[in-house]
Amino acid sequence: MVQTAPTGRTDLLQCLNSGATLQEKLHYLHQTVRQRYPFICRIAVALYDRHTDLLTTFVHSSGGSDPLSHYQAPLNDSVSLQRIVERRRPRIVNDMRLFSRVPRLHVHRLQSAGYIASYTLPMYQDGELIGFIFYNADQRNVFASDVCHYLDLIGQLLTLSVSHELGELKSLLAAIKTAVEITHHFHEDTGTHVNRMAHYTRLIAIGIADSHQLNDEFIEMLFSFAPLHDIGKIGIPDSLLSKPGALTADEFTLIKSHTTKGREIVDTMLANFSLSLRPYADILRNIVHYHHEAYDGSGYPAGLSGKAIPIEARIAAVADVFDALTSRRSYKRAWSNEEAFTLLQQQSGRKFDSACVKALIGQSDAIKLIQQQFEQQPFA
Repeated sequence: MVQTAPTGRTDLLQCLNSGATLQEKLHYLHQTVRQRYPFICRIAVALYDRHTDLLTTFVHSSGGSDPLSHYQAPLNDSVSLQRIVERRRPRIVNDMRLFSRVPRLHVHRLQSAGYIASYTLPMYQDGELIGFIFYNADQRNVFASDVCHYLDLIGQLLTLSVSHELGELKSLLAAIKTAVEITHHFHEDTGTHVNRMAHYTRLIAIGIADSHQLNDEFIEMLFSFAPLHDIGKIGIPDSLLSKPGALTADEFTLIKSHTTKGREIVDTMLANFSLSLRPYADILRNIVHYHHEAYDGSGYPAGLSGKAIPIEARIAAVADVFDALTSRRSYKRAWSNEEAFTLLQQQSGRKFDSACVKALIGQSDAIKLIQQQFEQQPFA
């Protein structure tokens, strides 16, 4: 984490152009803002997914624990934020007591944390809403025009940083997704499988975030990269991937090689996009390479066990197996959620991280919503 306070514009620009994480850049920006306006005690960024209408917390700088870490809610639930989008203008709330009667968890959490006033900016990329920037103050009536003008400038810098990082990810993900589509034409249920699986990883990660010290930036990277876990299968023949009968020993060995093939593909892609040294690169590598490792050491390719398996791979493993069990295949029926929960519990602490299993099973209602939203299509 960047600790040294900035001494001027040059330091700020160097930080924003460095290889620091977005969380670190936000802390640096916050320090810059507080030199001028010490009453700004929190800056936070939430991302918007237009496909699901969800706002999810991403990064924050609050000088300690954040009241809205690991939080998500539909944009449709917030009339006030919808008005910001409709008018394409920021919102000033100089006294948050105005929202005291609003029955929203995020409002009460912010007030309980001592945030008294707020200034909210929408973030756009190529004309499309990508999220919001929230400035919170511990004093009322502080967002005068000169303060807001300065915060607008900081908001532009922050939006550019967020857009740049998301743009990098979008380009990388699009390139890999295209390779998968060209090679396998999304055989069977690949499309909806990776969507469900990604949302399951987010549920698990949020469930264990506090105990495993996972921040929202990590969770968002995990969510983005989870669909790529089986990228190495573009190097496996389709006839083998869809074989209805039992695999021979040689065939299973070839199937298992998709983890190392996937790591090679990812390393090549990261190098080609000059992203090898980005802070999030190892999250992608670990998901692809280690999502078939088992907690008891019986998995592949490296036979890692317990906490030696990266947490992102442990999360992906549970999400992947759960969706595989509850999905139809040409050679199997779909298990019920309860049947899949039972198997995961039986293998908890053996094949799977018990904390990850518990976190997923505890979200049965959210799982049903994900399954409805990304319903499996009948086979062609």
